[in-house]
Amino acid sequence: MSVNYHIPVLLHQSVESLNIRPDGIYVDCTFGAGGHSKAILDKLGAKGRLIAFDMDDDALLNVPDDKRFTLVKSNYRYIRKFLRVHGIQEVDGILADLGVSSHQIDEGPRGFSFRFDADLDMRMNQANEFTALNIINGYNEAELVMVLSEYGEVRNAKTLAKEIISQRRSRPITSTHQFNQILDKVMMGLQSKYYAQVYQAIRIEVNQEIESLAEMLLDGMKVLKPSGVFSVISYHSLEDRLVKNLFKTGNIEGEVVKDDFGSILRPFDLVNKRPIEADTKEQRVNPRSRSAKLRVAIKK
Repeated sequence: MSVNYHIPVLLHQSVESLNIRPDGIYVDCTFGAGGHSKAILDKLGAKGRLIAFDMDDDALLNVPDDKRFTLVKSNYRYIRKFLRVHGIQEVDGILADLGVSSHQIDEGPRGFSFRFDADLDMRMNQANEFTALNIINGYNEAELVMVLSEYGEVRNAKTLAKEIISQRRSRPITSTHQFNQILDKVMMGLQSKYYAQVYQAIRIEVNQEIESLAEMLLDGMKVLKPSGVFSVISYHSLEDRLVKNLFKTGNIEGEVVKDDFGSILRPFDLVNKRPIEADTKEQRVNPRSRSAKLRVAIKK
């Protein structure tokens, strides 16, 4: 059984960028519905191999019956560890589509979307106990302001944080419907944009998305062979900044590192100096591709 819950973004561009060798070893860090993985397998020969990562139980329904394919049910932050478990020290290419799947957003009970009345959940990995409920009812004002401003760029983060704390004094905030009523009181600008920024911020904190991405990027760089390709699709500035920094400097802080002779160390050759974006046709068919940015780099 397959769950068709996600239209792959920048499918052709991202897979073509890998310059796939038929006998190579590749990693799909974000398996989801398997769209990118299928395209990679189509280009691999009998001796090729593809390792994919996904935490979501629903992704198991999309696993292809293919001996060349292995799904690791884990966070991609552990890419290096699990590749070693499977006897792999180096790979020829890594692909990561960092977007939340359409299936997760559209499945009301998961609490990812403000469009449905659901429990405050937002977990990508249902085995984790920490949820959006813990953040909204447990974080102090300073912690809430940090999450909302850093991860959602919410302009009135302090005002919203104060309102959340005020409302939860009388009763716990347990549902998206309750939470939305609070947002309505302090909302700035367009409702859909404001809601999206707030929900994005909470989701990122629940799933430790920035920390996980940083670990995956650094360990991904270590497991790539020389001339191996790193292809990453990001959807907001926080993600894109980490990817851009790693590709340019070899670290996620973007700090320029020099060798003993004063020459700048550049571990990657950039395939595209500016990110590749979806064309108007793809944006029309798949609106979620509008914010996608693809960066590609080749390890020296």
